[in-house]
Amino acid sequence: MSEYQYYEFGPAGRIKGRDSSALGRFWAEALGWGVFSAPVAVCVCVVTVPDPGTVKYRVHLDLATTSAAHQAELVARLKELGATPADVGQGDVPWTVLADPEGNVFCVLEPREIYRDTGPIAAVVVDCADPRAMARFWGEAIDWTLHEVTDDHARLRSAKGVGPYLEFLRTPDVTVWNRVHLDLLPYRGDDQAAEVARLRTLGATLADVGQGDVPWIVLADPEGNEFCVLAPA
Repeated sequence: MSEYQYYEFGPAGRIKGRDSSALGRFWAEALGWGVFSAPVAVCVCVVTVPDPGTVKYRVHLDLATTSAAHQAELVARLKELGATPADVGQGDVPWTVLADPEGNVFCVLEPREIYRDTGPIAAVVVDCADPRAMARFWGEAIDWTLHEVTDDHARLRSAKGVGPYLEFLRTPDVTVWNRVHLDLLPYRGDDQAAEVARLRTLGATLADVGQGDVPWIVLADPEGNEFCVLAPA
């Protein structure tokens, strides 16, 4: 079983790297979040894997800022923690692209009004071929509210109006493997098998990523993005 540590987050996500402790410390300090000894409804799970790399994968995090000065200060602080500038072909853009110490690429956004109340993470962004279809699947899968949808972009958020957005961005060349994926935690008292069955009726499929004998179930969404359904707490 992989080593893992959980950090407060939303929606629940998993980041892969060689050293889960060091990578976990980076993200905890970067976001100002604490460590939990067990999974919670919203968390980040940092997992040990042997071969991470510095490339742009299908899923990444966007971090929010409140002003130009805040953006500059955050970028500087993240670099002090071990982040490095990353070039994924972004060109001349107002946001800053960085990679964490294990090469996971993320963005520090310029101030945007829509992200004023999300907390440090503005959005979990997924590159995809069909944002409308992905928004339909994930909206039903996690019962989040659709805020915007076009042929090129879709944006969902918790029905409670808290935490980051889940966004889908139409991208012509979609990478096959992810360094970041979502974990779904059923509500207390729900049945994991029943939840897996429900997700499969929506279009999810069983996935084998070499997970072995683990208490969670690995599925893939309609575009092949793997995600896990955890055992209820």
